[in-house]
Order: sequence, then C-alpha cells, then structure tokens
Amino acid sequence: MDEAFMRRQYHFRQSEAGLLAWDVHGLIALGRSLPISQVPLSAIAELDEAYWWDAGAPPPTCRQVIEHMQLVEAADLQYSIILCPQGRVMDGMHRVAKAVLLGKTEIAAVRLLELPPPDHVGVDPDDLCYDGIELDCPR
Repeated sequence: MDEAFMRRQYHFRQSEAGLLAWDVHGLIALGRSLPISQVPLSAIAELDEAYWWDAGAPPPTCRQVIEHMQLVEAADLQYSIILCPQGRVMDGMHRVAKAVLLGKTEIAAVRLLELPPPDHVGVDPDDLCYDGIELDCPR
C-alpha cells in the first residue's frame, strides 16, 4: 500500500498505561516483508465486537455510520489486512467489512511476529494528526 496516498490513521488499544496508539503507516512498513496468508473471515473476532466506536461512548450518528460506509466502499481488497501476533486486526477493518459484504469467506492478511511498541501512550485521539504526513505531528 502506498502510504503517501493513504489518510493518516491509527490503531488504538486500551491499557493500564492509558490509550495506546500505533501509526498505521509504521505497521504497513513492518508487514511488508511478511508472508501473506488467507485468513477465514470467521476468525476475525472484531466482526462481533464494538470496533470503530467505544462501547461506553454515545452511539454513532447516522453521519458517522455513512462516513464508515464510504470508507468500506472505497476499501481495496488487493491490500492485506494487518494482524497482531494474537490475530487481532491492527489495520484493515474496512476491508474486512467489504469482504463480508461481498460474500467472501477469506481475506489476505499479514501477521506481525511481535507487537511493536506503540507510537503514542496516553494521548487523546483528537490530539493526533490525521491529514497526511505532517512535519509537526507528535511522534
């Protein structure tokens, strides 16, 4: 995937140290040399979990759902999703959703051998940069 044309995005996980955030551009770089395998969509646990919206947060608005529908529609299945060593999705849920909508049973994936350290710890997602690669973005 050409990160130069990909919108800035992050993978988030809660931890005792606060919210952890990985820059997806870095995850893509780590996955480039890994083998691609076909993963059954039935193995993607996130399909049955709250993923894009926190379970404790207010429910999404219709506009937010529509924005995600647009991202699903634009998702390109030629690019592999990225899984952590435990098989959790770190990048590619819009591609997973598109594959399900298209009736597919598998999706191309790379699995990281080790979980890299997060790029940000305890940072509010609203304080991160999202518009391309910016020189003044915190790292």
